[in-house]
Amino acid sequence: MEELDLKELFNIFWNKKTEIILITLIFAVVGVIYSFCFVKPEYKSKTTLVLATSNDSKKTSTNGEAITQTELTLNSKLVSTYSEIIKRKTVLNQVMNNLNIKDLTEEQLKNSIKVSAVSDTELIEIAVVNENASYACRIANEIAKVFSEKVTQIYNINNIYILDEAEVEQNPYNINHAKDILIFVFIGLVVAVVKVLISNMLDNTIKTEQDIEKNTGLLVLAQIPEFNINNRKEGRK
Repeated sequence: MEELDLKELFNIFWNKKTEIILITLIFAVVGVIYSFCFVKPEYKSKTTLVLATSNDSKKTSTNGEAITQTELTLNSKLVSTYSEIIKRKTVLNQVMNNLNIKDLTEEQLKNSIKVSAVSDTELIEIAVVNENASYACRIANEIAKVFSEKVTQIYNINNIYILDEAEVEQNPYNINHAKDILIFVFIGLVVAVVKVLISNMLDNTIKTEQDIEKNTGLLVLAQIPEFNINNRKEGRK
């Protein structure tokens, strides 16, 4: 019975293959239009910071107490703290003032920044996304500069070094035409298959003797072939 069901399912799809192909092609065309016409190119610039040991063996806090280097061990917790400071208002406001940013709000600037700590290292990666490649590069480098200054003010220790400065990217990071089109083709194929299955489920018309046996439970003993009387009359002439 299972083999028969699979065969029947295959026949359903085969009989509707033109419809399935047509729907899939329509979605493929929509994918091309979307990818080439509606996706705005955005550029991502990255700068990498490294937390390194200060040259001084000790630093003095604002209240006069000695803070040894071991008390400010460069561990994952410190990296996480630094990652949070980068996106805080005090850093972002300074960056906006330094670059005279007027076309972005503080919240928009914050949302365009992604800060990530490289696992099991003392590296922090700052990525900035913007529709202007040069703008993204300038913002990323300015964030790294301002953040380094803020850490010196807060911790009274200079242990942030810029390992890699951001560069102007030539290619947008968010555009992949082949990937977009394949996604739309896949969606179109799924939609086509679902449509065919639903149409078949809702179709209760009798087409073959198997449909009669399945729906009535009765055995078909004979069937009358289709006879076209007009063709017969024409043959006699």
